[in-house]
Amino acid sequence: MKKITVTLLLTLICSFAYVQAQTTQPSQREILRACIKVNDYFMEKYADYTATSNVGRVRPSNIWTRGVYYEGLLALHTIFPREDYYKYAYDWGSFHKWGMRNGNTTRNADDHCCGQAYIDLYNMCPSNPEMIRNIKISMDMLVNTPQVNDWTWIDAIQMAMPILAKFGKMYGEQKYYDKMWDMYEYSRNTHGGKGLYNPEDALWWRDADFCPPYKEPNGEDCYWSRGNGWVYAALARVLQEIPADETHRNDYIADFLAMTKALKACQREDGFWNASLHDPTNFGGKETTGTSLFVYGMAWGINKGILNKEEYLPIITKAWNAMVKDAVHPNGFLGYVQGTGKEPKDGQPVTYTSVADFEDYGVGCFLLAGSEMYKLK
Repeated sequence: MKKITVTLLLTLICSFAYVQAQTTQPSQREILRACIKVNDYFMEKYADYTATSNVGRVRPSNIWTRGVYYEGLLALHTIFPREDYYKYAYDWGSFHKWGMRNGNTTRNADDHCCGQAYIDLYNMCPSNPEMIRNIKISMDMLVNTPQVNDWTWIDAIQMAMPILAKFGKMYGEQKYYDKMWDMYEYSRNTHGGKGLYNPEDALWWRDADFCPPYKEPNGEDCYWSRGNGWVYAALARVLQEIPADETHRNDYIADFLAMTKALKACQREDGFWNASLHDPTNFGGKETTGTSLFVYGMAWGINKGILNKEEYLPIITKAWNAMVKDAVHPNGFLGYVQGTGKEPKDGQPVTYTSVADFEDYGVGCFLLAGSEMYKLK
């Protein structure tokens, strides 16, 4: 009996210690150390920023996956400005002549993604208008043409929407904000029949293929983690730019708050989120990219006073600690990154050691999360 009591006591102590470790807010030093480790691994492995990828076909290095990486790198640079970070980003943009994969006439949001990094670099030293000339031409084309149905998949909202917000702020012109809302509103409320946003669950179907009657194996709607992460991050990045009196600011905040509540409800016990938010049986397991984007958005919301710190700090602390403990390898490789695709079954298997078809965007998402976690007080 005494032996059983001691064993039970030790189990309770270990369980308490584990819970404490999960919910103990990491120091800025610890957060920065994890970000530097992950980024240094990537920059060493992909030292040649000019190299094309050859996954199925050849793609230049200014595609969306790399654009997301540079969003993260430049976020890291704001809290830890290292010259090699800036040079790695600037030289990449310069190599591509500050252009997009399919030129200035492209309406494809994936092509536009690199423009976020170009604008961020320009804002650090706004002496060379060539850095933003091409992306501005392309955004002006969107503004000056009537189409609003370009963002037919929710990833596009993150790839392009913040660019319009940045230009609206930079030039003080309402037309960028108006076009941004028109395109967002179409994707939200119209595309696919009734829109890609389900207000009942406060989550998004990735594209029209997943609107009802499509169901997951457990009978729930299919809400892909990273897809919802893109929208959630985009809302944070847009709200960061637009003024307090912007016409639709409260609409964006309402969606951000509704999504936050929905995401909180489907966090895994270990801190991660599943690839399928409402069906843990459909390729369930730890997944770093969606988790990173949710941490990024929630941390930003806390930092801006939009989210209640007491309620959401434990959520993101648990998630960040889980990623650092379970996904970051000793050498900086980032595990549990789902490869490219559009639904839970794509880019599988997602494991500690599996290498995604593109490693860059996973690192970018992680750096965005870490940079906001670092700012928490």
